[in-house]
Amino acid sequence: MAELWHDYFVMVGGGTAALTGLVFVAMSLHLSNLASDPAHRHRARTILTALTAVFIRCGLALMGGQTVRAVGVEIFVVVVGVEVVVLRSLSEALRGSGAAQHEVRSRTLGYVACLIIEQTGAAILIFGRTWGLYAVGVGMMASFLFNVSGAWLLLVGVDSQAGAPDSVDGVRTKSSP
Repeated sequence: MAELWHDYFVMVGGGTAALTGLVFVAMSLHLSNLASDPAHRHRARTILTALTAVFIRCGLALMGGQTVRAVGVEIFVVVVGVEVVVLRSLSEALRGSGAAQHEVRSRTLGYVACLIIEQTGAAILIFGRTWGLYAVGVGMMASFLFNVSGAWLLLVGVDSQAGAPDSVDGVRTKSSP
């Protein structure tokens, strides 16, 4: 198993680590705007949790000397933890975010569907079937669509909420001082 999937987990783990750093810096530049809106807080929490958890799952899969079952258990446990964080965050966001509720709910449930695919693959690994890694891989890569687009939507939303005076329809027209 390790030889066949090693490069995949190295690529995804390394790319995720780099992306997490970029997203963290971008979010820290808009921290007050993120903190003031329940939908933005949810999206920020979900994206950072998701990216960090992908990095953790890749690291666990790359640890030497493990059985397929051990990798399955590790991935399953991490995914359950992510689901708990994401769904609790969604509940909080829905209680306080009026207009953004539909988008927040649908994007979060789409992401959770990706986690369930990955979780199913982990369960297959627990039963000793290495082909479960294909479901893990598909779920992990599909979740990137939600995470990367979510990070972009978050930053665009925060910027438009800030009402930057040097922008027209969200496009910067001049340099900020």
